[in-house]
Amino acid sequence: MALAININDLLNKQKIESNRIEFKKGWNPGSIYHSICAFANDFDDLGGGYIIVGVDTDDKTGMAIHPVEGVPIEKIDGILQEMVAYNNKMAPYYLPRTSVEEVDGKQVIVIWCPAGSYRPYSVPVNVTAKGSKEYFYIRSGTSSIEARGEVLVELRELANRMPFDERGNSDIQLEDISLVLLRDYLVKVGSKLADEVITTPLATILDQMELNTGPKENRLLRNVAAMMFCENPSKFFPYTQIDVVTFPNGKMKDPNNFTEVTLKGSVPQMIKQTMDYIKSNVLKEHVRKVSGRQEAERFWNYPYDAIEEAVVNSVYHRDFLQHEPIEITIEPSGISILNCPGPDRSISKEDIEKGDMLKSRRYRNRRLGDFLKELDLTEGRSTGVPTIQAKLAENGSPRAIFETTDDRLTFLITIPVHEGCNESSETNSNSSETDILGSERGSETKTKSSERSSETKDLIIKQDPHITAAEIAMQLNMSSRGIEKQIRKLRELGKIKRTGGRFGGYWEIVILDKE
Repeated sequence: MALAININDLLNKQKIESNRIEFKKGWNPGSIYHSICAFANDFDDLGGGYIIVGVDTDDKTGMAIHPVEGVPIEKIDGILQEMVAYNNKMAPYYLPRTSVEEVDGKQVIVIWCPAGSYRPYSVPVNVTAKGSKEYFYIRSGTSSIEARGEVLVELRELANRMPFDERGNSDIQLEDISLVLLRDYLVKVGSKLADEVITTPLATILDQMELNTGPKENRLLRNVAAMMFCENPSKFFPYTQIDVVTFPNGKMKDPNNFTEVTLKGSVPQMIKQTMDYIKSNVLKEHVRKVSGRQEAERFWNYPYDAIEEAVVNSVYHRDFLQHEPIEITIEPSGISILNCPGPDRSISKEDIEKGDMLKSRRYRNRRLGDFLKELDLTEGRSTGVPTIQAKLAENGSPRAIFETTDDRLTFLITIPVHEGCNESSETNSNSSETDILGSERGSETKTKSSERSSETKDLIIKQDPHITAAEIAMQLNMSSRGIEKQIRKLRELGKIKRTGGRFGGYWEIVILDKE
């Protein structure tokens, strides 16, 4: 691996703080792995450090002595092979980077130890001995010491302060970031940076958005940068996708009859594609005439806002390290959203089953939530569940059900269909074409909704060819959008045509179905 910094800058302690550099005269794996562990723990958030093997130091100045001692070239391969075994003794596993450099005509080994993503790390007090006790190490000035007492407690808490989406990822490169997605986001949130995207280097823009992390000689893009602004984040987080599976007759009743759609892209793209699909193929507004009331009762089979909140929260709280997609199952009885894993154990199972508010003390993707909040896709502050329940209540729908397994491997949200959405219910988007044309409904519909049929019998294009879509909608207690959709469908089928312009023209029935 090539160094991201000049070796001479390291030896002269230029550009890198001195407490992030340690010189070792010879190969001593015991003490060296204490320092590797300390740099990986990065207790002071300095960005890890460097260990240069084969360099002695001046006791007074702490600077490298030239010419350097060097590492015999015939021993280098053996040392690197030893490190493979010693790396496995760190818990959790940690992989420092190594580079062999030439200094003063001799070979030195540079061990680069970036801050670990899964700290705190521990290592045996002596990696060369079997059954050696493990300790946690941190940097104190230019030395590596064992973490004890309050320092150890604070070190362990570091894991809670570094959500996955904020961690640096060496696999993500600048060319993986889409300028189109980045600028689109900045425009939507009203940022002045939107005007600078074209004229300012991308790295500078990302720095200003705090999407880079790590020391200046090795800046890393955070995971959230790929989640938000990469066209294909599954390149870094496999199965970053939403699978929408529809069972028209129900999963239990007819398990072999289903359609499946897979939606990929950046997190905002996935959310938009999913909601567009559900809006076009699932959501329907129902209109039900109530005896004795002038106004009809209106409700949706599922309120849009409740579904959107559930989808957004599933993406927000998913574990991007788990190679499992979010699965949305649509059945006649309801919509279920399966996510992996479940809520963390700071949320009791009783609170989950109660389904009022799930307040977590830890967030897997805290920064992602900030981005989604700026896009008005979520409000954060544990308001997702209350929002879902409130929107369902406004629509007159049953409450959503939240479930998780004892081991918290999955989280299932079930949103039941509105109780009024049975086979006898009538919807504005699926209103019978005969209402508009003037024919009576079929016998089944007339039996279940005779009042509606008698009212709509005279509201017909045949009787009033000059009637407008708005007038039809008003008289049928339906939305103009639903009527326009039916008119467009009838025109496409060749059943009606428009003669004359928008104003002063009239409808002409070409084909009138006989019931």
